[in-house]
Amino acid sequence: MLEKHPYIPNDSSVLSEMLQAIGISNLSEMFLDVPISNFGSEGLQRQPLDEYSMVGQMKSLLSRNKNYGNRSFIGGGPWTHFVPGVIRHIISRGEFLTAYTPYQPEISQGLLQSLFEFQSLICELYGMGVANASMYDLPTAIGEAALLCARVTGRQTFLVPSSIPWEKKSVLRNYIEPQGMAVREVPYDAQSGNMDLARLREAVDEGVSGVYLETPSFFGTIEPDLTSVADVAHHAGSLFVVGADPISMGSFRAPGEGGADIAVGDGQPLGIPPGFGGNGLGLMACVDEPKLVRQLPGRIVGLTKTKDGTRDGFVLALSTREQHIRRGRATSNICTNESLLAIAATVYLALLGQEGLTKLSRVILNRTAYAVERLQALGLAVRFSGMHFRDFVVEVSDPGGVNSDLRRLGFSGGRELGTDFQELDRGLLFATTEIHTYDDIDNFAEALQKAAGGRK
Repeated sequence: MLEKHPYIPNDSSVLSEMLQAIGISNLSEMFLDVPISNFGSEGLQRQPLDEYSMVGQMKSLLSRNKNYGNRSFIGGGPWTHFVPGVIRHIISRGEFLTAYTPYQPEISQGLLQSLFEFQSLICELYGMGVANASMYDLPTAIGEAALLCARVTGRQTFLVPSSIPWEKKSVLRNYIEPQGMAVREVPYDAQSGNMDLARLREAVDEGVSGVYLETPSFFGTIEPDLTSVADVAHHAGSLFVVGADPISMGSFRAPGEGGADIAVGDGQPLGIPPGFGGNGLGLMACVDEPKLVRQLPGRIVGLTKTKDGTRDGFVLALSTREQHIRRGRATSNICTNESLLAIAATVYLALLGQEGLTKLSRVILNRTAYAVERLQALGLAVRFSGMHFRDFVVEVSDPGGVNSDLRRLGFSGGRELGTDFQELDRGLLFATTEIHTYDDIDNFAEALQKAAGGRK
C-alpha cells in the first residue's frame, strides 16, 4: 500500500516493518539519544498557579537560556536590526494578519492599498518605475529576474558574481536550469571583493540574457561604479540586474540611477526580525518599459477610479501567475507573496522616511567602519579594501576554533566562508548594525583578538 500511496499516513499494520527497516524494536529507542534530564518535570509546581505566579516561574526557567542579543555579530544575513514596536501592532490587526489573496477588490481595498503603498515605496527606494507586490525572498527574486531576462532577450545564459553564496546559486539554478538556461560565474576582484570588470567584459557575449550584481556584496563591499557594469551589459544587448540592500539606499545611488533595468533586494532588514534563518521578503522592481512590466512575475496592484469617477480604487492590475487567467502563458508559478511582511516593510519605511533612512544607513556605515578599524588596530586581518556596509570578512588561522572560543566568551561567531569559497577557507563573515554600540564593538574586537591570538 505504501508503494502505491506514499502520501497516506502509516497505520499500525506497517509499524513493525518500519521499525525493522531502521533497526530498532520499539518507538522509545528512537529517543535514546535525547537527554531525558533536560526535559524532566523536576522543580515544577504540582498545584495550579495563578497567572502572576506562572509568569514568574516561566521567567525563572527561561532565564537559563543564553540570549546573545547585541553580542551577535553574525554576517551574511538575516541581520538583527531594531524593529519598532508599532510594526508588530499594525500587522497583528485582523484585516492584515488573516487576509487572503485579494481576488475580490470590492472587499479588499485596505489590503490592496497597503500593497500599492509598498510598491510605491520600493519604486522610490530603487529608482524604478514599477514594482510587484513582493517575492518570497532575495534568492527567488534573483531566479525570477533571470527568467524575466531570458523571456525579454530570448537568450539563455545568466551571469552572476562568484561572490554570492551557495544557497543563492542553488535556488537560482533550481529556477532556471529546468527552463534550459545556464548560470555562469564572473570572478570577483581579489582586492576589492567586487565584480572584476575586465573578466566581465570577457564573459559577456551574444548569448547572455542578463548580468547580475550585488551591492553591498556578500562580503559587505560597496560597488563603486554601477554605470560601468551597466554599460558592459547593455553594449552586449543584455539586461542589467542589481541586488541592492534597501537600507544602504539611504547613502548610495539607487539601481535605477546606475543604469539597472531590474532591481531586487532582501527586505528582511525593513522591520522584519530574523527567525531561524527565515522571515524573508523578496523585493523586485523594473524600469517602466512595457516589455519588462508585462513580464514581471507575481502580481501588481494598481490605482484606478470607481465607475462614476468620484473615488479612487485599488485593483490587481497585472497578475501573470498561473493561478490567474494566463494559465499556461504565466510568467511565474509563484503561488502567493509575502503580503504580511511587505506591510511590515511599508510601515518601517513610512516611519523612517527619507531623512530617517539616510541617518540609519550612515549609522551602520560608521559602525561598520569603526569595527573594521578597531580590528585592524588590534592586528587582525580584514579582507577586502574599500568601503563596507554592515558585513566584513576577517581572516584567522582556525575559523572553527575561533568561533568556539567566541561562544565561550559570550559572542556568536561569524559565518565560516570556506564551505562557499575555497580561497577564503580562513575567512569569517561578521556584521554590525545600529543595535551595536561602540562599546559592544570594542568588546567584540577584544574577544575576537583573544580568540584568534590564541590560535596563531
